[in-house]
Amino acid sequence: MSEPRSTAQHRRRRSRTALAVGVPLALTAAGTFAYGGDLGVLGSTALQASAAAAPAWAADTADGFASVNSLGQNGTYGGRGGQIVTVKTQAELEKYATATQPYVIVVAGTIAMNPVGKEIKVQSDKTIVGRGTAGHIVGGGFFLGQGVHNVIIRNLTIRDAYQGIWNDKDHDFDAIQMDGAHHVWIDHNDLRHMADGLIDVRKDSTNVTVSWNKLSDNNKTFGIGWTENVKTDITIHHNWIRETEQRNPSTDNAAHAHLYNNFLEDAPNTSIGSSYGNYSRGSTKMVLENSYFQGIKNPVIKDSGASIVQRGSVFSGTSGRNESGGSAFDPKTYYAYNLDKAADVPGLLKSGVGPRGSIGTTAASTRAAAATTLTVAQDGSGQYRTVQAAVNAVPANNPSRVVIAVKPGTYRELVKVPSNKPHVTIRGTGGSRKDTTIVYNNASGTPKPGGGTYGTGGSATVAVEADDFQARNLTISNDFDEKANRHIKDQQAVALRTAADKVFLDGIIVTGDQDTLLLDTASKDRLGRVYVANSYVIGNVDFIFGRATAVVDKSVITLKKRWDGSSAGYIAAPSTAANRRGFLIANSTVNGDVSAGTFYLGRPWHAGGDASLDPQATVRNTNLSNAIRSAPWTDMGNFSWKDDRFAEYGNYGAGAGPASTNRPHLTAAQAANQEVADWLAGWTPSAS
Repeated sequence: MSEPRSTAQHRRRRSRTALAVGVPLALTAAGTFAYGGDLGVLGSTALQASAAAAPAWAADTADGFASVNSLGQNGTYGGRGGQIVTVKTQAELEKYATATQPYVIVVAGTIAMNPVGKEIKVQSDKTIVGRGTAGHIVGGGFFLGQGVHNVIIRNLTIRDAYQGIWNDKDHDFDAIQMDGAHHVWIDHNDLRHMADGLIDVRKDSTNVTVSWNKLSDNNKTFGIGWTENVKTDITIHHNWIRETEQRNPSTDNAAHAHLYNNFLEDAPNTSIGSSYGNYSRGSTKMVLENSYFQGIKNPVIKDSGASIVQRGSVFSGTSGRNESGGSAFDPKTYYAYNLDKAADVPGLLKSGVGPRGSIGTTAASTRAAAATTLTVAQDGSGQYRTVQAAVNAVPANNPSRVVIAVKPGTYRELVKVPSNKPHVTIRGTGGSRKDTTIVYNNASGTPKPGGGTYGTGGSATVAVEADDFQARNLTISNDFDEKANRHIKDQQAVALRTAADKVFLDGIIVTGDQDTLLLDTASKDRLGRVYVANSYVIGNVDFIFGRATAVVDKSVITLKKRWDGSSAGYIAAPSTAANRRGFLIANSTVNGDVSAGTFYLGRPWHAGGDASLDPQATVRNTNLSNAIRSAPWTDMGNFSWKDDRFAEYGNYGAGAGPASTNRPHLTAAQAANQEVADWLAGWTPSAS
């Protein structure tokens, strides 16, 4: 694109979209991850040293309601950033679990609780995780009291506090109990044979996600409530509930209970029989989706004042009550998620729940690993020596995911993924996104071998025209040297161009100068959604531009000086069609070694002078450096930014400023309709 020569917290707040459970995530807060080296480091030295030493699973974060920002807590990430300790005794486990500072606690053996039934009082900011399948807690469990928050319990077997009485009224020996806790993630555990409940979520505990667990061989499985208040928000997904009698779960006075892709099984010819399955009690609002009920008596029941909205579940050999009714809520108002087909749930969960030999390996990541993988290595150790050769090997109109795994190295080549090759992932295999780089140096005015010049779009190092494309853990660069090529008039030089729908750019670096990242659509009348997360975008002039409906989320936007050392530039140049969403920059950081007050947040690009366009850019909940001008939007060509859609909301930092006629802010009501989920419009990006 040519540069003109004249020149408050709310409970309804949506989640910052999470990926599939078990796939290692980049650290969530933009201010707490780094690309290191000459590109700079964010966050404290101590945190970075700890994060660098941590295994990949230590950076995993919760999905579901545990990922939603509320009560002063932004998602659930446990002890991330704290010291990683390994424990083998009850004393060691208690020491770290009850400490006030954050810890990642690895349980490396079987710990028999003394006395039987003891529940360790876990404090905030803890991850407690089993090492492989070796972490067992026998005869006791964990208690999370009032105000305890940001706790992850994963990959453990908690078992055998049973005292010989099936419906035990005297021994309150739970595997996991919480009374007034919030932001808790219980994931990939095996919970069984306890004296009371396997999981009890009580007394206004909220923002809880329970995922990929096996709950079995017990009378009372999973109780939620014990309160008159209608407060609890809870997500329960991909759990195998087998050979349990009641509370599967029983959900009392929950404000929002989202149950999906669970497998409830009552095996025939055993001494344990189900009395009921999912129970919506009191004033609970429950959404039940794509679960599988096998042999369950009264599989779904509700009180007269409760609600259940059902869709997509399978009932096989069930009997008795199967009820629904009332109004509930839309879970995607709060967070993004993917539904598996109900018919696939039994097989998926039988192989995917419970502790994993390799922490973080779930059925979701197993499905990704099962995709066709093509390996690229410059040294000949892969199937192909160039990325483009691997793309060429993808069959036309391929029906399923193809992962191009690129080994570390610098690949100086042009890469194009054509429109007839969807479902392609290009993934660097190194330990850092800097280890694998795809780079070239064409500019718009660079002469083509057959005559003419490349033009802005044609200058891209990587061009993506296929839907459902993903890139992760690599760098895409255009290193065109503006200073050495002043004789070339048109110096726009694109690193990455997308002209497709459902493009997911996760954990990458995109770097250049002018026109670094072109987020486009296949045509003016086609939708093109792009989600950029946990990434870095680097440039100086209009370096995020195009007509796509695009989100830059939880990322770092780094400003560069011009070739002559001057500071002046523009971040966004949307070219949005009317009645379509443009660019959303959210939950991110804008920084860079440039002068104060020299960069605009953006300007309207009416490509080709098209007056019918209605460019849009919203920047919200983002840390702005002092490089941002006090009047952060400006005109472009003959078009005024005030005639288009430019606004801020909830930004902070030295470059943020109060609302004015030259700095419009959204109202809270407007902001509620300009969040990540609104831009993605029903698409839930997940790692593949």
